Amino acid sequence: MTEHTASPTSVPAPKRALRSRSGLARAQRIVVKVGSSSLTTVAGGISDEALTALADVLAVRRAAGTEIILVSSGAISAGLAPLGLAKRPTQLSSQQAAASVGQGLLMARYTEAFGRHGVTVSQVLLTVEDLMRRTTHANANRAMERLLNFGVVPIVNENDTVASHEIRFGDNDRLAALVAHLVKADALILLSDVDALYDGPPSEGAVRIPQVTGMQDLEDVRIGKVGKAGVGTGGMATKVEAATISAQSGIPALVTSTANAAAALAGEDVGTWFVGRGRRQPVRLLWLAHVARIQGTLVVDDGAAKAVADRRRSLLAAGITAVTGHFEPGDPVAISDPAGNVIAHGLTNYASDELPQMLGRSTRELSKELGRSFERAVVHVNDLVILQDHKSGGAPPGPPPGPPSGASAAPGSAVASPESANTLGG
Repeated sequence: MTEHTASPTSVPAPKRALRSRSGLARAQRIVVKVGSSSLTTVAGGISDEALTALADVLAVRRAAGTEIILVSSGAISAGLAPLGLAKRPTQLSSQQAAASVGQGLLMARYTEAFGRHGVTVSQVLLTVEDLMRRTTHANANRAMERLLNFGVVPIVNENDTVASHEIRFGDNDRLAALVAHLVKADALILLSDVDALYDGPPSEGAVRIPQVTGMQDLEDVRIGKVGKAGVGTGGMATKVEAATISAQSGIPALVTSTANAAAALAGEDVGTWFVGRGRRQPVRLLWLAHVARIQGTLVVDDGAAKAVADRRRSLLAAGITAVTGHFEPGDPVAISDPAGNVIAHGLTNYASDELPQMLGRSTRELSKELGRSFERAVVHVNDLVILQDHKSGGAPPGPPPGPPSGASAAPGSAVASPESANTLGG
């Protein structure tokens, strides 16, 4: 196999984060996500015309020197017809079967379409666990970097064949946001069958929202749920969520239609631009904040809430007043203040049936009565992601877990001193 270590022409790398959509014209590394609704025919199968048109656009930009990572849905849709299915199944095992059949067909079509331009593609199938474990995260990063060094266009999809309800990303929009951080992309472009985010239904005369600088820009926006093809699992709601995940941690994102792909890559005024802000975060913390399936809630007193959210400290049992849900050690849980505001997500070191006997008690007391294994923090600072400052109040950025319950206990020493960060998937 011939190594592609250079391109005919080269797009200069941005010296700093892209400040506007015009910077896409000079971006060196871009993650592009395309949804099932943009690749399917009316009958539900993959449209060769749509797939080829997208590949043509991306191949031209790849030839100009930009590294492209394509996150593509469509495996399940491609597998429907061969299995004799008229529509996307709801049963997980049937989705897995369709994905298993369709993934090979989808890659064959991408291989042919990009091959016409002399561009080699590769298949990269991921599950959420691949990005959460240190070794598999590092392996995924190394593999992607090497593929890009070879001049390959990696085509990423969730590994639907082995994924379960518990470990699935849920949709490829959020997967694309995490991949953008995995490869340290300059920008994320989310393509669908809608040309931009509007302040209401376009059919009712709504106006395009050209730019989003923060969540305040979306307060009065009505966002659609599904694409017109009815074959995907996302819709504009997940596009906005994924763009927000990316933008809030430093990677700007553009939401537009597949028909606008060339214009978007050229930096033209299309779609809705989500301005990058804040610092880039480890992929693991992005997962914990936005994607993880929250298994329960730890309700804490005011002292613990302020220490966790404002001073970034580990959570100890002394500051917990109630526990809801069922979870095991290592599961993601929400941390809620007394008013019910979810202020953080974290990975618990204890099971839900262990915690009731620990509430409101100091680490020293627990160690003396229950053993040294109970000296651990309930949630360590390295396994915490703060969603909002306790003093700011307000609704959490995602759907909150079940309502808090249980009587309050006397507040105690609720936090431990922070230690040096050692987050996985950094």
